[in-house]
Amino acid sequence: MRAHVVLLALAVAACTSSGDTASSRGPDSASVVAEAYDLLITGGTVIDGTGSPGVRADVGVRGDRIVRVSTTALPTADAARVIDATGLVVSPGFIDLHAHLDPLLRLPEAESAVRQGLTTSLGGPDGGSPFPLAPYLDSAGKLGVGMNVAFLAGHNTIRSEVMGRANRAPTAAELARMQAMVAQAMGEGAWGLSTGLKYIPGAYSRTPEVVALARVAADSGGIYTSHLREEGLGLIEGVGEAIRIGRESGIPIVLTHHKVVGKPMWGASVRTLAMVDSARADGVDVMMDQYPYTATYTGISILVPAWAMAGGNDEFRKRVNDPALRDSILREIVFNLENDRGGGDLSRVQLARVAWQPDLEGRTLRDWAVERGLPPTLETGAQLVVDAMLKGGASAIYHVLEEDDVERIMRHPQTMIASDGRLTAPGEGHPHPRWYGTFPRVLARYVRERGVLTLPQAVHKMTGQPAARLGLRDRGTLVEGAYADITIFDPATVADRATFEDPHQYPDGIPYVIVNGTVAVDGGRFVGVRAGRVLRRGVDGIPVGTSVAGGAGR
Repeated sequence: MRAHVVLLALAVAACTSSGDTASSRGPDSASVVAEAYDLLITGGTVIDGTGSPGVRADVGVRGDRIVRVSTTALPTADAARVIDATGLVVSPGFIDLHAHLDPLLRLPEAESAVRQGLTTSLGGPDGGSPFPLAPYLDSAGKLGVGMNVAFLAGHNTIRSEVMGRANRAPTAAELARMQAMVAQAMGEGAWGLSTGLKYIPGAYSRTPEVVALARVAADSGGIYTSHLREEGLGLIEGVGEAIRIGRESGIPIVLTHHKVVGKPMWGASVRTLAMVDSARADGVDVMMDQYPYTATYTGISILVPAWAMAGGNDEFRKRVNDPALRDSILREIVFNLENDRGGGDLSRVQLARVAWQPDLEGRTLRDWAVERGLPPTLETGAQLVVDAMLKGGASAIYHVLEEDDVERIMRHPQTMIASDGRLTAPGEGHPHPRWYGTFPRVLARYVRERGVLTLPQAVHKMTGQPAARLGLRDRGTLVEGAYADITIFDPATVADRATFEDPHQYPDGIPYVIVNGTVAVDGGRFVGVRAGRVLRRGVDGIPVGTSVAGGAGR
């Protein structure tokens, strides 16, 4: 009995000494612990990223971690800095599962992303990534980055290294080399494999090749994200192929920037979402991400048949100069302008990045045709596309999606929000407005104005759900012990300002963004700190073998 009393006394003493709240300290404790918190966020509505309703709570941060989430007001005297979040929402920092981080070493502070509330972005999408990965990650880490960054291994990058632009299946030796490269990238910290099966050279691959590479990523606990082989007339087959890859390789998959391209297919999201539900019921772990716009963005080459570009630019030029082949190329471009990215109207193709004639940026194919004194027909458009390719290519915005599909996909419980945006700075070309406005646009248009999502649902799709899909450790939810990646926004005023006419505009209503405990946006002012980290799978992810299912999504 005496032993039990002693043990109880020791336990009580231990609990008392370990307490760090104001109620557990004596009057002289301030001299022992000068500050309980480096940062205290008071009076806000905490939406924690799980899909649960918001609650009024104070949030205490020490170092790079959240140490207290309290529904009882915390004493401000215990904090080095206090942010009054009364009337604001305090949420986990937003996580972008589809980001083009190519300019990262040139724009390491990532202002266009951080101002949206982003604290973590996943690069290497659509089959394109740095390789080898380790030196790139090391360079980014030494330079310092404004948000946390992670990368996928890109199938197109790897295939190009091994096979160039060859339009054929790999030999056994080539496939083995590609598998080794995927394994190398995974060992260097990649979070999975991405494909861009609509792009060169991924378009030349077939499903068994992708399955073989996805298995390597799966063995290391990675995910698979896919720009589908087709998103227009071949959309159903493209979704089916991605599901097959997931089933045969055993890898969790994301149908990335899921959408329905072209008027002939509008409404087909009913079928694709049913396919997702059916596959999940059959044990295939498939999810989606999406950007909240009715226009896409990619290179002008998306309108050119893949066979015409096999072998590279010199071979394309030869084919264009062959009258019979040129006619075939032009016919297929006309078909794509009618049924796919062109929307049947040259005004739907808005030029975005035109290095060889910058004054075309922001104008349409129709504008270009009129400028050259040509009739604005699809046949003229095809000629202009070939002309652009011969001059080095261009990027364009394609106004070819339908709002009903956007909203239907967004409502699905397995859909996450992602930008498909590229890091940028004011004055650089004429980008898609998603590069500046994706996440605030969801909160403004699809939560506050249209009621497509509730606020907790939207935050979940931007935070907890993508963190779980990727397998991030201690990020994506606002709970004690998690990293202090925090976005504070005004639900009444948060809004995107970037438009298709004037895209270089930062959003409103996000006064504070905190990255690893450091304030990166302070009272609406971008501070320019580089508090982000380079995240490596195996170091910053959950252990291999642990489920990375994204949950039901409320």
